[in-house]
Amino acid sequence: MEFQDVVRRRKMVRNYTDEPVDPAVVDRALRNAQRAPSAGFSQGWGFLVLDTLEDVRRYWAASAGGVDDPDEWLTGMMRAPVIVVPCSSKAAYLGRYAEPDKGWTDEDEARWPVPFWHMDAAMASLLILQTAVDAGLGACFFGIPPDKVPAVRAAFAIPPAFDPVGAVTLGHAAARPGALGSPARRRCKDTAEVVHRGTWGPAPR
Repeated sequence: MEFQDVVRRRKMVRNYTDEPVDPAVVDRALRNAQRAPSAGFSQGWGFLVLDTLEDVRRYWAASAGGVDDPDEWLTGMMRAPVIVVPCSSKAAYLGRYAEPDKGWTDEDEARWPVPFWHMDAAMASLLILQTAVDAGLGACFFGIPPDKVPAVRAAFAIPPAFDPVGAVTLGHAAARPGALGSPARRRCKDTAEVVHRGTWGPAPR
C-alpha cells in the first residue's frame, strides 16, 4: 500500500471480528515501532504483547471491568485478538542524558521541556497503527484509566521503571463500525486552521 493511502485510511477501529491475526504482522508492527525516533537514541520503551484469549480477557478485566456485561464499546474492543501495551521509561532518558557524550552531570527532570519518553513511545505507537493499516488490519490506540493502571501493572508484572502510555488493539475490522468515536461528532479541521506560516498571529508592531 502506498504511504499516502496508509495515512488516509488510518482510523481508530472499535469493533473487530474474532478472526486471528497473523503473528508475523504483529512482529512486523513491533519491529517498525522500534524505528521511531528517540531522544539520544535512549530507546526507553517496552511493549507488552497480549495475544492469547486468556491474556486479552485478563487485560480487560484489569483495565475496564464489566467484562461479563460489556457496553457497545467494550463488546467491540474485546473481540480484538491482540493488545499491545506501549510503555515508556523516564529513567532510561534521564540516565542517557547524564552520560558523558550528552554533557549533563545529573538526572534532573527539570532539564526536559516536555516528557520525551512519553512522546517517543507515542510515535512508536503510531507506527504500530500504520503497520496495521498497511497489513489490512484495524487498530485503535486508547488510554488506560489512571485508577486501573495499578491493576494492569500487577496483572502483567510491568516493572516500576516503565509506565504504560496507553494500549493498542489489533485485529480484523468488523463490517459494522461499532461504538462511534469523536470524529463522528466533530468535523476535521481545515489545514488552514492549524497551519501557521511565518507567524502564528499578527506580526508585532
